[in-house]
Amino acid sequence: MAFEWQGVMPALTTKFTEGDQLDLPMFEKNVAAQLEAGVSGLILGGTLGEASTLTAAEKDQLVASALKVSGGRAPVIVNIAEQTTRGAVEAAQRAKATGAAGLMLLPPMRYKATARETVVYFKAVAAATDLPILIYNNPVDYGIEVTPEMFDEMLQDCPTVQAVKESTRDVSNVTRLRSRFGDRLKILTGVDTLGMESIAMGADGWVAGLVCAFPAETVAVYALTRAGRLEEALPIYQWFLPLLELDISPQLVQNIKLAEVATGLGTENVRPPRLPLAGAERERVLEVIRLGMASRPELPEYKHLL
Repeated sequence: MAFEWQGVMPALTTKFTEGDQLDLPMFEKNVAAQLEAGVSGLILGGTLGEASTLTAAEKDQLVASALKVSGGRAPVIVNIAEQTTRGAVEAAQRAKATGAAGLMLLPPMRYKATARETVVYFKAVAAATDLPILIYNNPVDYGIEVTPEMFDEMLQDCPTVQAVKESTRDVSNVTRLRSRFGDRLKILTGVDTLGMESIAMGADGWVAGLVCAFPAETVAVYALTRAGRLEEALPIYQWFLPLLELDISPQLVQNIKLAEVATGLGTENVRPPRLPLAGAERERVLEVIRLGMASRPELPEYKHLL
């Protein structure tokens, strides 16, 4: 399906049973809540989705479930995070075969590729599929920065490279990329704690994490900010910020799954070697969530702004 790289696109968590199987009913409940809130796309198998622990067959099941619930209302986008170029090409082709509408593509995993190697890797995947591609640029966590010069080379040769998930944590990159590439490169912020700031600076969308637990609040901040209704967006964002900070942590999966439990949109189950939070850190996160739930704001009407 054709779609635009804009709006709020949740990086969905993967739901597991206590027996470490996919919990598809809970996954589908969450997807339905996202769609009801007004998200514009569904991203599967990212870091938050515990992609490195999933089998190819499980990823196929998640795509099928998301497509069933979506019913064409929002594109299903599959993350590609592989160690080899061949593996990435095969994953991209498999995603297309299972019905995905787009790809989110990371640089090579584990091996810290040079700029030239990274660009050649991206180009190889782009040449192997006609699906539109969102490049995930997260040097903080993955050690490889996709620079404007690298984008310049890709955008000349790869029409399917259409967007960037901007996660450098430098909000000025929104302006930097827009000034250089105009609308040729759509910009989606990938850092929850810079969500409103990035949208106000002109980002086209937001690949969000806490949206998994708070879909309506996330989409409301996006829609109100894009519409210039900052006085309405800011109080929601100020309330949201302590929760959004749970996303910028090595334990973001466990953190966000605890928040999903609080809102009835998930369970705490993670796949080993991850383990649920314990001790003082668990209590700290639960307190952040408790305070947020106790002061959860009433939202203005926002869906007509999407």
